[in-house]
Amino acid sequence: MNSVSTTSRTRIRTKKVCVGAVAVGLGLVAVSACGSSDSGSKADSKDVTLVTHESFNVSKDVLKDFEKQSGYKVHILKSGDAGEAVNKAVLSKGNPQGDVFFGVDNTLLSRALDQGVFTPYEAKGLSGIPADLQLDRGKHRVTPVDTGDICVNYDKKYFADHKLAPPKSFDDLIKPQYKNLLVTENVATSSPGLGFMLATAAKYGDDGWQDYWKKLDANGVKVVDGWEQAYNEEFSGSAGGKKAKGDRPLVVSYASSPPVEVLYAKPQPKEAPTGVATGTCFRQIEFAGLLDGAKNEKGGKALLDFLISKKFQEDMPLNMFVKPALKDAKVPELFTKFGATVQPETMAPKKIADNRDAWVKSWTSLVQK
Repeated sequence: MNSVSTTSRTRIRTKKVCVGAVAVGLGLVAVSACGSSDSGSKADSKDVTLVTHESFNVSKDVLKDFEKQSGYKVHILKSGDAGEAVNKAVLSKGNPQGDVFFGVDNTLLSRALDQGVFTPYEAKGLSGIPADLQLDRGKHRVTPVDTGDICVNYDKKYFADHKLAPPKSFDDLIKPQYKNLLVTENVATSSPGLGFMLATAAKYGDDGWQDYWKKLDANGVKVVDGWEQAYNEEFSGSAGGKKAKGDRPLVVSYASSPPVEVLYAKPQPKEAPTGVATGTCFRQIEFAGLLDGAKNEKGGKALLDFLISKKFQEDMPLNMFVKPALKDAKVPELFTKFGATVQPETMAPKKIADNRDAWVKSWTSLVQK
């Protein structure tokens, strides 16, 4: 997931790659991925590589504890936004860049499964994860790790200063008073962007979502490539960006983004400086899987077990600002106090699989003129 704290994270490990091109939906994106050129066996290697998106984070002591107990040294290879990372995994299938992939969500899951990116493994502890999150039940090619809600966030100060009520729903976003205020991510290259588009399809139906986006476009929505740019550069309410704040007080982000703003604010405020338009959300589920062709399958399986262990699951909320998939994992008070409770739009994975590419193409023709 693309959480607010990505600005503080650094690439832990890099690897020589080759350049290719592959589509997210039907949006063509240049990517770099060709897998490892090492043809030697690493079956007994004590190195295990996790391939993931830029927003992955884990506390050092939690990771070190796993390494000490398992005997494996974990290398983390970050591969851009979630959509880009999935592209690279597809492009390098059979000769992957690592052993485990984390970060494919329900919006892109069918694509990764259809392309044979993962090899089956039933992770230890899977019985503790609700059945409704196990979208690949019976085959176990992927393991649910977390959930989150993609929602429009708003800058409270902007709306207070302008004596304007913040939007609450999709219908509000196309009203004249919110013209030129919203920034969102490219549906073809960003999982939050794709999730937001799918939310509108769930809300307005197969025939109505395109008309909605025409109205949103006419109301001045701005589209950028990924979450990092949208939240930390374009959004006026971000405290974590490297650059000067943007001028857009509405951004497609997550229901859990407000706790992040509280966590990183000095001094810590009594309430979050950002809010959530609770009628604009889409439920996201993130998965991890053992990569087909992994050089260290044994280490990869141990790493998957770790990702749904109680220790990792309870560490995750304040590192990636998502909810644990494990039923009995505790969520920090900061997360529950400042995070929003929403009733998100959802969509069956099969419907996403059947329509995603065509919808992305339609969206691109409507908005990316």
